[in-house]
Amino acid sequence: MAVQIAVIDDWQDVARDVVDWSVLDSIGQVTFLHGYPADRDTLAERLQRFEVICVMRERTVFDEGLLRCLPNLKLLLTGGMRNAALDLKAAADLGIQVCGTDSYKHAAPELTWALIMASTRHLVQEANALRAGAWQQGLGGDLHGKTLGVLGLGSIGTRVAQFGQVFGMRVIAWSQNLTAERAAEVGVTQVSKQALFEHADILSIHLVLSERTRGLVDAQALGWMKPDALLVNTARGPIVDEAALIDALQHKRLGAAALDVFAQEPLPADHPFRTLDNVLATPHVGYVSQQNYRQFYSLMIEDIQAWAAGKPIRLLMPAG
Repeated sequence: MAVQIAVIDDWQDVARDVVDWSVLDSIGQVTFLHGYPADRDTLAERLQRFEVICVMRERTVFDEGLLRCLPNLKLLLTGGMRNAALDLKAAADLGIQVCGTDSYKHAAPELTWALIMASTRHLVQEANALRAGAWQQGLGGDLHGKTLGVLGLGSIGTRVAQFGQVFGMRVIAWSQNLTAERAAEVGVTQVSKQALFEHADILSIHLVLSERTRGLVDAQALGWMKPDALLVNTARGPIVDEAALIDALQHKRLGAAALDVFAQEPLPADHPFRTLDNVLATPHVGYVSQQNYRQFYSLMIEDIQAWAAGKPIRLLMPAG
């Protein structure tokens, strides 16, 4: 009997065309689902019949409650080798194997720099004004000689730091685990957390969401920032205290924010980030690129083939 395979979180209806899924015809039937995350009962009904489910990173939450509602589920696949939306321990307890994929490493840094450039030069406002028949609405900002603060100097933060250096910026960095030696390896100056926020003309966040980083950018940290500074977040929404950020932006204590990630996604229709004139917001497209999706889905297919052959690969195991 054919294995029932679901590809969910396909919000843009692109998954079927990114790779050739027909190579799975000998294993099972692939169904593409485009619905946004819903309540547990709706999700359980939607996913009830599937033995294999392919998910996109941190869109639909598979907690213990949902997993227990899916008795047919045997294999859960995610883009990337880390997904905070999956309860790996519950999956293991229920005998559900979880596998991941490699990621394309350039998509998120490129989107980060696009947001920085667009915000600094007011590209959206100028382009919209031109379409409306106007011409040259204001003065754009500059990057050369300014200070770029990088919060988290991992692979993505390092690439963004290198972009800043190419543009002639002074680059400083801080995170809980960052050492002066690691910073020096990429020509970056390690500073304290307070100094990072105080000196940055542009502060870009590149941390993994964890209990230690949740709410790390709070009202106090935002209060340290220059009143004309730009805050950029392409990491995860909950790293920033969203209410504190909205307050700082509304009262012009912070110059602007460029955001690709939010506490709730999709962003509610009435959310202030949709209307604040000092916010450039994009709908979590940092990893939404042709190359990254091609890598995610082609490796999910590999995972399914390996699992069907009884030799699963890229297994994700619960901590401890």
